[in-house]
Amino acid sequence: MQFIDEAKIYIRSGDGGNGCVSFRREKYIPMGGPDGGDGGRGASIIFIANPHINTLSHFRFKRHFKAPSGEGGMGSNKHGKSAKDMYIEVPIGTQIFDETGSLLLFDLVDYGQEFKILNGGKGGLGNTHFKSSINQAPEKATKGIAGEEANIWLKLKLLSDVGLVGLPNAGKSTLLSKITSAKPKIADYPFTTLSPILGVVNISEEEFVVADIPGLIAGAHQGVGLGDKFLKHIERCGILIHIIDITTNDLIRDYNMIRNELKSYSDILSSKKEIICLNKSDLLNQEEIEERTKLMEDHTKNKIYIISAGASQGLKPLLKDVLVSIRNKEH
Repeated sequence: MQFIDEAKIYIRSGDGGNGCVSFRREKYIPMGGPDGGDGGRGASIIFIANPHINTLSHFRFKRHFKAPSGEGGMGSNKHGKSAKDMYIEVPIGTQIFDETGSLLLFDLVDYGQEFKILNGGKGGLGNTHFKSSINQAPEKATKGIAGEEANIWLKLKLLSDVGLVGLPNAGKSTLLSKITSAKPKIADYPFTTLSPILGVVNISEEEFVVADIPGLIAGAHQGVGLGDKFLKHIERCGILIHIIDITTNDLIRDYNMIRNELKSYSDILSSKKEIICLNKSDLLNQEEIEERTKLMEDHTKNKIYIISAGASQGLKPLLKDVLVSIRNKEH
């Protein structure tokens, strides 16, 4: 599946309906006064956050959105109907930018949150409004005001409590599949995960959301391997779980590479709380595990978690400590 996390679209709100020029015409009142109604308001365009949408892929084929116009006014002082506002559904975490893609207009981060980006045009006035003592039969009405239009960028940043980071094939997808009900694609080759995947962990009658971010490689912050697109999602994760393949030839190199990419992308990423896990421990003996654990402890000055996602080993202690870290960030 191609991951779509940004889209440029054209939007236009509805025009206001025109006012009506009309005169009262009844059997015994041949020269009745003006009775032209007003035009209806055009539809506004409103973005709304929908938790059941996960990507911006539906904008791949539909990029133009034109809201309906209001109805024109009619005789007998009948006003035209206003058009129903157009709602455009986007995933939670969608940011709306101007045409340049640099000015943030709004950030939809809550369920059901709305943002009215364009107002519909006002309806025109019927000739009833222009009657005066001087002009008893005005033949003047105004046109409805045209709707607004804009080209905008939609950019998605996933919202999650925890982000899984690491080199390709470190075991992030396997871990996600073991601790949540998410079903990411898993295989023994790099870049199996082509888009961020969310899963919910249930533990101690509480829950938190985990995002599996596609494997990063050197140069990710510059866009290598779509890395810059994936790194933006980690900015909204409260905590990072850094997964490292314990069987790698150079633990320090692999660890430093990911840390350098995070730091190069933004200070926000490099300052997030990091929980370090050495994965695939079932492939080594105890002596090798202890030796590599000490190496990482000395280098990072942090606690190192030894796990095997494939064999479901060491996962409960990890999740309990993650939950504690999430609680501490909330207070």
